[in-house]
Amino acid sequence: MTSVLTPSEFTPFSLAEIVPVNHNTKIYRFKLPDQVSLGLPVASCVLVRGKIGDELVTRPYTPITSNRVKGHFDLMIKSYPAGKLSAHFATLKPGQTLEFQGPFKKVEYVPKKKKCIAMIAGGTGITPMLQVIEESLNHPNDTTKFLLIFANVTEGDILLRERLEGFARSAPGRLEIRYVLEKTEGLSKVKASKGYVTADLLKSLLPAPAPDMSIFVCGPPPMMKAISGDKNPDKSQGPLTGILAQLGYTSDHVFKF
Repeated sequence: MTSVLTPSEFTPFSLAEIVPVNHNTKIYRFKLPDQVSLGLPVASCVLVRGKIGDELVTRPYTPITSNRVKGHFDLMIKSYPAGKLSAHFATLKPGQTLEFQGPFKKVEYVPKKKKCIAMIAGGTGITPMLQVIEESLNHPNDTTKFLLIFANVTEGDILLRERLEGFARSAPGRLEIRYVLEKTEGLSKVKASKGYVTADLLKSLLPAPAPDMSIFVCGPPPMMKAISGDKNPDKSQGPLTGILAQLGYTSDHVFKF
């Protein structure tokens, strides 16, 4: 698949629209030529570069638009008080530009290669999971089943909820979603486990270790450390530690985004 991006240099794109998602997260839509998609292999990310004062700041992000979408691509950005680039995003207005480089493939998704893929996501760690789920459910011959364990602080922090639940409804038996919320006061209709992603919870939900299953993990650093261990400083996978190692899974089963 040919991308409008190149991994060797940065390309500027203009911001077309900003769509609020919740109290601290927005979707930033960037223009592409008409009838052109971003052309990202699944699952991959892009590098985004912005000039903040005299400094060029670069961070990786995972677009949330599939290659079926033409004319634009979307990034979902959560604002962090200490986040240089996320704070810069919050100041952008339509018509301004940022620079993009990529795509950089994280893991190759092959339809029907695995019987089941379990996904453990926290916050904006949902973005690479969405890429894989959407690709699989739109593939005419894929039969892979997905279990998504999605951890957040409150119900209002559940990102892309309508889209995810729409996928689950459109493909009965292919996508199961389990929410885990630190605070469960005032829930609407969502069913959620209260607290954190624990060993007992994962033991009760995850398929047993087997060659035909995989586990994808993506979330904030404390969550990654507890569940799978961090990646190495050079962004290679590093050893599998944490809860998943305790439960008998190996690095052959687990991929850390």
